[in-house]
Amino acid sequence: MEDEPLVVRVGTFFWVLGIGAFILFVASDMAEKPDFDYLFVAMLLIGFGWIFRRKKAPPPSAGRFSILRKMREPKKKGKQEEKKK
Repeated sequence: MEDEPLVVRVGTFFWVLGIGAFILFVASDMAEKPDFDYLFVAMLLIGFGWIFRRKKAPPPSAGRFSILRKMREPKKKGKQEEKKK
């Protein structure tokens, strides 16, 4: 696993805590005594986790469809030249 920045790891930690709080809310609802504090805490933690996790860099391209892209490039160039005329 590649080294992730601390902020991204904290975001993942908030996600896990938020999911745990949501599970507690569902359990309290199943016991017919819903505690909405768990739901609100879960929404806040998942929101903060999402804010921190979105700073993660996107993965590098795997190049799986490079042949198809090379085949489509001449067609795109031809269409662009037709639009210019």
